Amino acid sequence: MQRLFFAFLAGGLFGAGLFVSGMTHTTKVQGWLDVFGDWDPTLAFVMGGAIIPMAGAWALTRGRRPILGGAFPTPPEPKVGRDLALGSVLFGMGWGLAGLCPGPAIASLSYGGWPHWVFFLAMLAGFAVAPMARAKLDRAVPAE
Repeated sequence: MQRLFFAFLAGGLFGAGLFVSGMTHTTKVQGWLDVFGDWDPTLAFVMGGAIIPMAGAWALTRGRRPILGGAFPTPPEPKVGRDLALGSVLFGMGWGLAGLCPGPAIASLSYGGWPHWVFFLAMLAGFAVAPMARAKLDRAVPAE
């Protein structure tokens, strides 16, 4: 029960951070991506505010266990492969076209109107189809 409480607390803090930083506003995100137009650099601070503490957290977890049990996830493999490249392209396309990624999409459901629900349902459909597409791709072109 304690783990669920802290997970709820962390999720709420994450959602509040997305809201306060403007990550749930599609025009703000698209302004960040428009580097040759009316560029809005403020989301660089949001990204730095996420990347810098996470780098420190990875460094501090070596040889330790979480307070609430379980184990820390292993650091990601530094190898750039097909999965990372394809996932990055698809994520970037969705982020650029819609101005949302999964976290902000969920956070914006309560106030975003019907377009956010359409994006959310399409995102869920993508989550369902991705394993089948991955299996088909692996059969067609085996990974190295």
